[in-house]
Amino acid sequence: MPLRTGSELPSLDGVADWINGGLPSAEELAGKPILMHFWSVSCYICHDVATEVAKWQAEYGPRDLVVIGVHQPRGPEELDAAKVTADALGPMGITWPCAIDNQHTLVRRFENQYVPAYYVFDRDHKLVHRQAGDRGFERLHEKVGALLKAA
Repeated sequence: MPLRTGSELPSLDGVADWINGGLPSAEELAGKPILMHFWSVSCYICHDVATEVAKWQAEYGPRDLVVIGVHQPRGPEELDAAKVTADALGPMGITWPCAIDNQHTLVRRFENQYVPAYYVFDRDHKLVHRQAGDRGFERLHEKVGALLKAA
């Protein structure tokens, strides 16, 4: 079962390959809400909704939201880091840090089972919302907006 509401942000250490600058430092994350976005190169839904994540990054990034992507391979054909990088920087349009989690290090820590999946952490890095799939973006949008208004 995925993380429960109120859970601490798991460690993001231990992933060798990152796109767009790598793992943000503890100082860069301190006191900022975080949106974790799990996706897969073979997931057509992930590609269909990538523009939504890009919108959140554009709208909320300047207001302190940190977006971090995690590529979650769903099979051995998705372990090619160069292919994942090309997809992330091309069709997915990912401009934020993104882990290529070939060993499922973060997948296990989050106990994530789905792609796309989203985890929202408040400024104290406690989980306040999670959801999966391509529906319900208004709830996610509202949750992130409320976190930023509360600051």
